[in-house]
Order: sequence, then structure tokens, then C-alpha cells
Amino acid sequence: MSTANLTRAETADRARVVSDVRYDVALDLTEARTRAEFGTVTTVSFAATASSTWMDFLGAGVDRVIVNDHEQEVQYDGARVLLRDLGSHNTVRIHARGWYSRTGEGLHRFVDPADGETYLYTQYEPADARRVFVNFEQPDLKGPFVFRVSAPDEWTVLSNERVEETTTDDAGSSTRVFAATQPISTYITAVVAGPYHRATSEYRRGDLTIELGAWCRASLGEHLDHDDIFDVTRAGLDFFHDAFEFPYPFGKYDQVFVPEYNLGAMENPGCVTFTESYVFRSAATRAQYARRANTILHEMAHMWFGDLVTMQWWDDLWLKESLADYLGAYASVAATRFTDAWVSFALRRKAWAYSQDQLPTTHPVVADIVDLEAAKLNFDGITYAKGASVIKQLGAFVGDEAFFEGARAYFRARAFGTATLRDLLDALAAPAGRSLDDWSAAWLETTGVSTVLYDRTRGVLTQTDPRPQRLDIACLSPDENGHLVDAEPISVHITDAETPLALPDAAVILPNDGDLTYAKVRLDARSMESTMQSLDRIPDDLRRALVWSSWWNATRDAELPAQTYVDLAVRFAPTESHPAVLGSILADTAVAVEHYAADRDGVRQRWTATTAEQLAGAPAGSDAQLEWFRAFSAAASHDPSHAGRVRALLSGEDSVDGLELDAEQRWGLWFALSATGHTDEAELATVLESDRTGAGEVQYAAAVAAQPVASVKEATWAALTGSDALSNERVGALIRGFTAGPSRTLIERFDEQYYALLETFWRERSIEIARRLVIGLFPSAAHSEDADRWLSGHPDVPAALRRCVIEQRDHLARALAARSLSAQA
Repeated sequence: MSTANLTRAETADRARVVSDVRYDVALDLTEARTRAEFGTVTTVSFAATASSTWMDFLGAGVDRVIVNDHEQEVQYDGARVLLRDLGSHNTVRIHARGWYSRTGEGLHRFVDPADGETYLYTQYEPADARRVFVNFEQPDLKGPFVFRVSAPDEWTVLSNERVEETTTDDAGSSTRVFAATQPISTYITAVVAGPYHRATSEYRRGDLTIELGAWCRASLGEHLDHDDIFDVTRAGLDFFHDAFEFPYPFGKYDQVFVPEYNLGAMENPGCVTFTESYVFRSAATRAQYARRANTILHEMAHMWFGDLVTMQWWDDLWLKESLADYLGAYASVAATRFTDAWVSFALRRKAWAYSQDQLPTTHPVVADIVDLEAAKLNFDGITYAKGASVIKQLGAFVGDEAFFEGARAYFRARAFGTATLRDLLDALAAPAGRSLDDWSAAWLETTGVSTVLYDRTRGVLTQTDPRPQRLDIACLSPDENGHLVDAEPISVHITDAETPLALPDAAVILPNDGDLTYAKVRLDARSMESTMQSLDRIPDDLRRALVWSSWWNATRDAELPAQTYVDLAVRFAPTESHPAVLGSILADTAVAVEHYAADRDGVRQRWTATTAEQLAGAPAGSDAQLEWFRAFSAAASHDPSHAGRVRALLSGEDSVDGLELDAEQRWGLWFALSATGHTDEAELATVLESDRTGAGEVQYAAAVAAQPVASVKEATWAALTGSDALSNERVGALIRGFTAGPSRTLIERFDEQYYALLETFWRERSIEIARRLVIGLFPSAAHSEDADRWLSGHPDVPAALRRCVIEQRDHLARALAARSLSAQA
């Protein structure tokens, strides 16, 4: 195993040796426009109880190691720097050289094709701060940081704290010295540099004033709707101050939208980074604004859960991610205009959790993370969405006030320190008035998702994998207007596999009303028939979402034929009034068509025709119109029969009232034409000239790779597998294009090469790029025997690589089972 893959055991040993850590980090970014390397000098003071230890660094080289004013021979193996002759108190200075990144890990560099400007930002979680400066790369060795950043004088430079001092030299560069941070972990330190566009505001609460900043690339400045971002930010700060009764502890609050970002966002205190896809350069729906608000609030929750109190090791990643995921939705409902956030949560986040929890690689929310590779892969649907779902169940179980009172005690007791599962459970148990050990054992420390069904014949509520839980049941019957409503949900606490319940003989019995618990819902036969006939008569958005969730889980589990789900979408999606529900239906239907239907061509044609019809008839300028446009563009990339309509929309010969095509929408249509063989590279190059932006270049790359031409597929495969020079975003675009289109006939010949290259991907690429290649290029329409053969023949490959292949093989097996059911229907 490479020494870069730190283990839990060895970092625990180091934590017993090292304490009282303080950092001073100097970065020389003055030649960022022209050089591949940058200078980095770490000065760190710490106490030690051993004469030697190591620090972590992944970079171009280590030039000097000075321990307590004595120069030592550099002993560096590419990942670890050995420190010798330590005393009880030490000052170490290490001079090193780092590489600018193109993978979104470490210090990422992006050159904007719109204006040629260079932009830098850092992204570290879980352990990539060591790509930028030498450090103790583990979350429990927290300490204050001072950053000194030299960069071109005209650039903005941001970090976790405010600039305290600036000095300028004669060469046109400035060194910005930032105030010392509070004690924080290495993975949430941050540096951002470049000619960023800015907007400023402030938040006031009593004597507290917080400077607010919103930043993006200069070429996107006109699209930065900073007023909305600041409105959500202020609402969130009000909410969390009231909820936690612990003032925001990190001074300023900058939010930076950065290019080629691997994540949705990262909670660096005082300098939160977001994907710039949240700067809407194209028309956006209310659901997109809601997702952005949710992400802003998710990251803000981390200022307390994660930054103020940090998990001791990655086993307890849930201590920040599950809590933040839950609180992002909770605060959206409580503090913003997006009071329907639980609707989207039920459909999108829960679906992610249910899918992940049924994989053979599922794990408890409180996971067993033995090393950093395992930690990297556990940023998944269990840690985020299942964890958030069970926290929501905990709130229903003990009450919101008990939950927040426990959180306040937790922050007071653990501020600026670290914590484990035990620490949070103890803090919550007192206000809850009960031990939460049994609850934790059932929900946080086990795997699997229960399925809940009401058996009308026997009058019994059943649950597989029994767990103690509280849930509500809605009994819906027609009112005088024919709407399916109930008087009052029935609240029950269940523990056993079967719970006798005498429920009214309603048209629809809907377990888990309000989506309080984490369980898949199966509808009984009468409820299924009633909803299939009258779903549009259920006025409550969340209840319709829960019915769609039930149908989708049954489709994924090969209990409901894929064409039946498509039929339901064709019938009810056109009348769906909630944009988040509509968006989820359209996305799931596309998966049902392309992966789960046996008669894919027939189902595909029906679905594409539906999207075209609804696009033409949707209200002008509505969210529904945008959603149907996107669905049509996606469907048309698999269905060549609509190429004429696509080209007519692009040329203006055909138009849709209220839809003015912007650059992003036009690229969606060009991609559809390319994937079905109705354009070529020369025409696409002409399109690129009208959108010479970062987004335009990525869309162009995807569209070119989508052409159903053997030589194009060969060149794309060679680019993906033969070079590590591509950026993270370019890799994603090429994979999207390579795998696009109605058929994979042209790429089947690469399946054998895929399995031969898996270990090379993992060994020679960063884990971010390796994951993209392993997952994105997996032969998802082939036979599962190929994956089985590789897995049985490679038992000793890294566990994280095996996990990726196992999960893709399971997705394929699920698709094959769904197709088999579809063929029999």
C-alpha cells in the first residue's frame, strides 16, 4: 500500500505523539499563469512525546527540512516527510514545491477561455491539503493557521480569515498575510486567488456584524444574482443563531463560486466554495434556486457541525454530513421562501439513499473507515441522505426541541475540538429523557432499508428489517370535489415486523405520511389502483411525491414493469404542478426508458413524443416549459426520429412561445443532433465560436465525442485512457459524449480494454479521475459475467477500486432484472 493512503491506526498513533499544533503557511503563486509548480513553506510548532514522526505532502518535491533551527537531510518518499530529533516543543520549517491541479484536488488552476484570466482555488476534503502545504493530514490534529500568499497585485486573494497586512514588491506582486484562524482541521483551510468578480453585503444581529462576500469569475459576473444569495445567507444565519445559541465563530463569510468543481460545495469556514453551476447563466427553475438555497444552508450548518466541532476520524463523517444535509432542508423550510423543501428531499435525497443502501457495498451511517481511500468513497448516499433521513426520524422520535437543545449542549462542550458518535448521543440523550443507544444501534450502526406496507386483509402494518420508528399514516378518501384528502394523519410508533392497526377503509392508505421515517413504502393493491387512476386528485405535493417514490422504488426493485412507470409518467407528469416533483419524474422516466425497459425502442419513441408534445403545450415561460425542454433534449439524444424538430428549433424555423434559447439550451439540442449522427465536428466548431466560454468548451467536447463515428470513439477512448493531462471537467464531458446515443454498438469493442485498464486507472490517476473513469466507462449495457470474471480474478486490488466495480455490477444486475420483468409484462 502506498504511504499516501493514511490509515486510521497510524494517524491515531500520531495523535498520541503530537499535540498543540500551530501553522504558518507561505504560498508563492506569483507565477501561477506560467509555471506548473508553486513554492510552499510550512512553519509548524507542536509538542511531541516521541523523537520522530512524519508530516504529509504530495507534491513536486521537498527541498529543505529545518527542525528546531537545525537543517536535516530531506527524507521524503513522495507522500511523507520524516522529522527526526524532536524535543518536547518543536518548530519545524519545510520548504517544498507543489503542483497546480487540473483534477479539482489540491490547488486547482483554471484559465478562462472567455478572457484568458487565471483562477485558483483549493479543495481538500478528505486529505488534499497535503497537495498544497506540508501538514499533519488528519482531522483531529486541529490548530490555528496563518496564511501568507504572494500573488499578482491585481488579483483578489481570499482565505478563511481577513487580510491583516499587505506588502507589494517592485515586480507587481503582493503578499497578503491573513489573520490567524480559530483551531481548525487541515481539510477546511482554503485559499482562493485570481481576478474574481465580487459583491459585498453584511449581516447584523445585535452587536455582531459579519461581512458577506459573493464571488465568481469575472466573465460570469453579470450572471451572479448576489441579492438572492445574500437573502438566503442572512435568513440562514438568523435561523442557526436562534437554533444553536452559539454565535457564528469564524469572522467573515465569503461564498465563492468556482470553475471545474468536483462537488456541490465545501464548508471552509469563512471561505465557502461552491460549484459555479449555481451561477445561472441559463434560465433556471424555482427548483434550481431551491437546490442552491439548500446547499448554502447545508454549508452554513457545517460552520457548527463540522467546523466548530469536527469528527475525530472519518468513521464519524456523518457527524457533519448527515446533520448538515438534514439541516439544509430543515432551515429551507423554516427560514426561506422554499417552504416545500421536504418535497424535493423525499424524491431526490431519499432516492439516493435507498439506491445506495441496497448495494452490496452498503455500510452503516457510522462507518468503519480504515483508511483515506475508504473515506473518499464514503461521501455517498448513506453518509449524506440516509444519515439525514434518520436524523429526521430522530427529530420525530424525540421532538425537535430536544434535538436542538442537545445540539446546543454539544457545541458548548466540544467547541473547537473533536467528537465521536458517543459525544453526540450523550448530548442528545439528556433533553430527550432517554438513552439513544438502542436508536443508534438500529439506525446508525446497521445497514439496509426497511419496506413498509399496510396489509388491509389482516389489518396489519408490516416492516421488513424491523426498527423502532415513529411514522404517520394518511387515509385518503374523496371529498365533495373529488380530491383525495384525510381528516388527520394517524401517528404510530412501531417496533416489530407486524403491528396490528385498525384503519379506515380509505381509497388510499399511505404509510409514512409527511416522510418522517426512512423506509420504502409499498402500496396495497387498492391504494395502488386508486393512485394509478387518480394521482392528480391528491392536492398535497408531498403526498404525491411519496406516491411517485413508492412507484419508482417498485420499478427499481423489478416489482413494477418499467413501461408501467413510463405510462404513469405520460399520464400524470403533464398535470404535475410542483416543479421539483416534475423534474424528478422526468429524470426517473429517462432511466426507466434507457435502462429498465425491455422494448427500449418502442418505449423510447413514446416518451420522446410525449416530451415534444408537452414542450409545445407547456405555459410560456413556466418552469414546466423548462423542464419539458430539458427532457425533450435528453430524449432526442437517444431518438433520431426527432432530429428534424431539433434542427428546426435551433434554426428558428420552429419556435416555442416563451422559450428564448440561450447558450446552454442550444448546446443541449446540438448534443442531441450529434449523438444521433445529424451534425459533424465542423458544424460544432462553428457553434463553439459563438460561445467561447468555459462552459461552451466543455459542451463542445461532449458533443464532438457523442458523434456515432468509429474514429471519433477511438480518439475519445485514447484521450480518456492514454493521458492524465485532461481536467476533471473535460474527463466528465468526454465520458458523457463517449457513452451517448441510441446504441453502444460502436463502443462495445472497448469493453475488454476497460477491464484490462482498471488497475492502471487506479494506480496512475488521482482518485477523483480514477473514479470517473471506472464508473463512467463501465459497460452498463453488457452482461454482468464480465464484471464477475474480473472481480473473481482480482481479489487483491485496492478495496476502493473493488467497491466501484461491485457497485456498477450491481446497478447492471438491477437493470437486467427490471428488463426481464418488463419483457414478461
